[in-house]
Amino acid sequence: MREKMKKGLLCAWIFLLPFQLSACSKDSGGGKDKGEEEPPVEIPKGDVTVAVYYFPNWGPAAGSEWGTLQRAKPMFEGHQQPKVPAWGYQNENRPEVMAQKIDAAADHGVDVFIFDWYFYDHAEMPGNKYLYMALEDAFLQASNNDRLKFSIMWCNHDLGDIAKGAVEPETFERLTDYVIERYFKHPSYWLVDGCPYFSIYEVNTFLKTFGGDWTAAGAAIERFREKVKAAGFPDLHLNGVLYGMGGIIDPSVEALKIQSTTTYVWIHHNPLSDFPKTKYDKAAGQYFKTVQSGGGANGLENSANYLPVPYHINVSMGWDSSPRCGGVDRAEWLSRRDYPFGAVIVDNTPYLFKKYLAEAKKLTMAKPENERIIVVNSWNEWGEGSYLEPDNVNGMGYLEAIREVYGPAAH
Repeated sequence: MREKMKKGLLCAWIFLLPFQLSACSKDSGGGKDKGEEEPPVEIPKGDVTVAVYYFPNWGPAAGSEWGTLQRAKPMFEGHQQPKVPAWGYQNENRPEVMAQKIDAAADHGVDVFIFDWYFYDHAEMPGNKYLYMALEDAFLQASNNDRLKFSIMWCNHDLGDIAKGAVEPETFERLTDYVIERYFKHPSYWLVDGCPYFSIYEVNTFLKTFGGDWTAAGAAIERFREKVKAAGFPDLHLNGVLYGMGGIIDPSVEALKIQSTTTYVWIHHNPLSDFPKTKYDKAAGQYFKTVQSGGGANGLENSANYLPVPYHINVSMGWDSSPRCGGVDRAEWLSRRDYPFGAVIVDNTPYLFKKYLAEAKKLTMAKPENERIIVVNSWNEWGEGSYLEPDNVNGMGYLEAIREVYGPAAH
């Protein structure tokens, strides 16, 4: 994800420096002219688990990022902003609203929501939790939550100056007790080989919780595993996001017994090459080349085949974090490169999204059956221009792309 949040407890900006993908626009999403046929996409047969990241900051408009999205404006010719959700500016914290999302996801080949999940040392956060309502008040209360699995990625990055991602060791112990009892035991929690999937966004920050001591960090994870086993599971499936493991992959895997790695978003490995806009095809090609041949950053300096544990391929729908830049004028936006400024992705049409979903499936089908997982960014990163929910330009196009590649007909 991102690195810092910008606006206090109710208006999370989420994940700064590394995020630089982009969005769909006319120049940025027009695709081929009408009447011009796109070449068919070859879709491999087979079953792959599709896990989609869910960013939970779309509650009441006054206390979420909806206002930021509505105030967005174009920063260059053809820049398609603001993004407009076809379902309207819904309150995701309501079970009936989440039920609509669950049905849409399940109907289009999505298997899992991986909720971005926050737990800090902070007296004003109820139970140490932040941005938890979409999961606890909506998903877990939705009448149809048996249609979709869910899991969590602990987003243990700093929350600006409000809270630090490196929590106290005692806080981590409370976290493990909470997630086992509140989430892992739920019948819809995602299990990999029978083990609850738990992802850590910044493994390097987790290490700071223990003063950089790998032995102490490993012991804490071992206690977590023993609690999971005592709850009736064979083990914990611990996933590490490569962004927080750059330079410490081998000791992380060895000390924490990490079972898999993945990516939150493409730009963590390859910065967008063209400013102010990089074509989706180019960004996608660079990422898939990096996965297969290396040459990237944050853990993909070498091919993913050289990682000591399985790597789950990511497919990012787009990138455009310009809504989070506030009321700046074009001149300032064009002069800066720090997050949330920087290049955006354009021409990220549903057709091209489908093309790279198929590429991810092809590579994933070559893996052992229990490793056939892809992750998608994202269900609803509207503030970063990477979302599957329908908008007023492409409708259900991105979800339909997932159904065509990963739905029942493609098995």
